[in-house]
Parts: sequence; structure tokens; C-alpha cells
Amino acid sequence: MTDRRARPVRPASTPMRAAADRDLWVVGDVHGALNKLRSLLLQAGLIDLGGRWAAEDSHLVFLGDYLDRGPDGARVVAFIRALELQAEDAGGRVTALLGNHEVMFLAAQRFRPLDPHDGLRFREYWLRNGGLEADAERMDAADRAWLTDRPAMVLAGPWLLMHADSSMYLRLGRSIREVNAQVTAMLRSADPDVWGDFANAFSDRFAFVRPDGVEIAARTLMVFGGQRLAHGHTPVYILREDFLPDANVGAPVPYAGGACLGLDSGMAYREEAGFVARLDAAGVAEVIGLNGKVEPAPAL
Repeated sequence: MTDRRARPVRPASTPMRAAADRDLWVVGDVHGALNKLRSLLLQAGLIDLGGRWAAEDSHLVFLGDYLDRGPDGARVVAFIRALELQAEDAGGRVTALLGNHEVMFLAAQRFRPLDPHDGLRFREYWLRNGGLEADAERMDAADRAWLTDRPAMVLAGPWLLMHADSSMYLRLGRSIREVNAQVTAMLRSADPDVWGDFANAFSDRFAFVRPDGVEIAARTLMVFGGQRLAHGHTPVYILREDFLPDANVGAPVPYAGGACLGLDSGMAYREEAGFVARLDAAGVAEVIGLNGKVEPAPAL
């Protein structure tokens, strides 16, 4: 990493902007990569050298998957929870969406006392997908309650933001409010079948690169609103290697005729991977990688 300096931020006297005019920054799957996350947010001017919110009235959205695979999942959760409060105090906003790894983690923890021998296989499923017992040991009831309350989707200006590149959301409701309410209800259920079905459905991916992907993306936007959708869940290098050979693996991947944007940088998987993106009505306005600015990719 060649440049860890923070970008200049607006003076504290700058008037707060209307919600539609505020900068929108989005981070894909973190998976415990706390040091990378802090470096990216610092370079983007979203936090200061002490790791505190420095972006005034900006809106920062995390697309889920804070835990598993990387070493610092519990600390990532604590960091985002702190940023959420600091941003609110400064007139900004942090939105942290639910990822499928949070569902796996919560299922393993919820049913562990009732199923100590893991007959339901929730703990096995979580560990097999990168779950770390250290995260479970470091997180308390307040952390688990915070994860349980995560929304599944949010609309920010022209952007529909969600974790997975999946048609699952269309099966959960006919509005963002309905989907979020349904997800909350499932995460509060005592029925292991509900949890198992949800975890399996949430693992689905590639909905928008399939032959009917453009149609599914258009239907998703028609139902939930927005002009474009952005997701994490599937690392950009997988999109490139399997479906979009012309995509830039070090930047967000616009595809499906520009209707979709893949934002999972794979920061916990590859040493050189990691970026945060600023989105606006025209598309990807700015990308900050581990070594500074990255040129946004054209739509595919």
C-alpha cells in the first residue's frame, strides 16, 4: 500500500446537503479484513487517522458479509457499529446491510444451546464457509442483536443496494419494506427449517449474468425501485473469470447493460484486492483502491 493519507474533507462549517445530493459511498464484502477496510475508508476521506467518521453528511453503505474468512470479523462489526453512531452525530449516515454470512453465523449461535451436537448442521455449515470461533467468542448479545436487525435492501437515490446477485428478494416481498420485514421475521423465528431455507436461498448467485439476467435485473428494479442495482456476494474476479472476461478485476464491474454493478472486491481472498466506490446518478463516480484512485470500468 503506497498511500495511506486521508483525503481532505470539507470544513466543519459546510452546510448539510439534501439527502439526494449527499455523497454515496459503497463497500462490498469485508469478511474480517479490518486493516484493509480502514485503509480504504481513510484514503476516501470517510474516516480520520483515528478511525472516526470524517465524512460529515455523506452516506456510506456496507453490502454485508462482515464476518468469516478474515481474522477480524468481530472487530469489523464493532468498527461499523461505532461509525454508524458517529455518522449520525455528524449529520451523515451509515447503512449496514445483511449478508448471507451473517445468517450462517446467527443460525449457528442461535441453535447451539438447543442442538449441542449440531444435529441440524448449522455450525458445520458456518465453519465450512469460513466461520471462525474467535468471532463468536468476541461478540456479545448486543452484537448479535445488531446483526439480526440488519436490513436486506436499501434505496439510496437512484441506486438499489443489496447483498446478493440473486432473485431471492423477489420471492420475499413486493417492496423494500416488505422484504426487510420478512427477513427480520425469519431472523427472529425459532423454527430451524425457516433458518435453513433462508440460508440456502441466500447462497444463490449469478442471477443477473444468466441468459435472462437483464430481464431479472429489470424486474427487480421495477418492483423495488431505483435505476441501477449494486450488489456484493460474488467477487468481481469471479464475474470476470466466469462470465465477463473484459471486466477490470480491480474495480466495480458494471454489467447487464449497465443495470447491475458488482462491488465485492474480494478483499479477504486476495492480497491485492480491495476498493470502495462513490456512486452517483451517472454511475460509478470514483473508485479508491489500496493504492489510491482506480479508473472505473465501462458498462458491459
